[in-house]
Amino acid sequence: MASKRREVDGILLLDKPRGRSSNQALGRVKYLLQAKKAGHTGALDPRATGLLPLCFGQATKVSGWLLDADKRYVAEARLGVETDSADLDGAVIREAEVPPVEPDTLRELEQRFSGEQAQVPPMVSALKHQGRRLYELARQGVEVERPPRPVQIHSLRIEQTAADRLRLEVHCSKGTYVRSLVADIGHALGCGAAVDTLHRVGHGHFDGASMVSLDAIEAAFAAGGAAAIEAMLLPPEAALAHWPSVTLDMTASAAMRHGNPAPAAAVVATTPGAAEAPCEAGTGWPLVRVFDAHGGFLAVGVRDPEGQVRARRLFVPAAHGGH
Repeated sequence: MASKRREVDGILLLDKPRGRSSNQALGRVKYLLQAKKAGHTGALDPRATGLLPLCFGQATKVSGWLLDADKRYVAEARLGVETDSADLDGAVIREAEVPPVEPDTLRELEQRFSGEQAQVPPMVSALKHQGRRLYELARQGVEVERPPRPVQIHSLRIEQTAADRLRLEVHCSKGTYVRSLVADIGHALGCGAAVDTLHRVGHGHFDGASMVSLDAIEAAFAAGGAAAIEAMLLPPEAALAHWPSVTLDMTASAAMRHGNPAPAAAVVATTPGAAEAPCEAGTGWPLVRVFDAHGGFLAVGVRDPEGQVRARRLFVPAAHGGH
């Protein structure tokens, strides 16, 4: 394979396999594509599987919004055990008999652990303490104080699947650790709990139905080379498809590519979007997707109080690739 890196733009919805880190999975796909620039949008633990959006080229400009997006998970937890990592890969630090768990107890736990929560991150996490990753310290047997962090559990469903097993469906904000949630639920039950399996089924408005396995990517590459993988890529604006959008006339489109704002009169079409977009920090102006007169994705922009559209992130028109 030629070593020359290529300009590749787009988003790949990877179904990350168990046993690989997010960076390892990203690195493999980046290597197959020979892409110049790539990044993922919220790491999954090696034990975890599921939806990991990979951004290439121009799509890395939307990665920040994907990092901030809500996530949805399905987890299987074992009751009666606590580990130092809050999952079954960790060292067991306590075992206890599992009490009978009534359906009413599960409903109470769903209510108790829904909404805004103050969550203590696990030691085995990528957060930093004095410049070092917590998981690096944990490997050395060092434990440090971790201040609780505010997270939001939008919805929580708990089902008992066996005497010592729970199944959780979690819709949560960024920064939420399902392992910590499971450990807290185990503590509330008095017997402890640890994550056995964790599968991400949603990331922002993306869902698991569109995921591609690493095996499928490898097979596509074997059959058709990098072009076969590029055919799987979504355009950068797919990450923001639920946002409102505006379309500019030809003059304003050309002017915006040179950094100039578009007057309100240059907006020839407006689409409300399926969900409200965030507002820009500092100004409070609403963010919008901006398309040029030919329907090409031009920018992420804001609309100021006078109706002008100002670019915040410009996108280079795609000249290649499977999107």
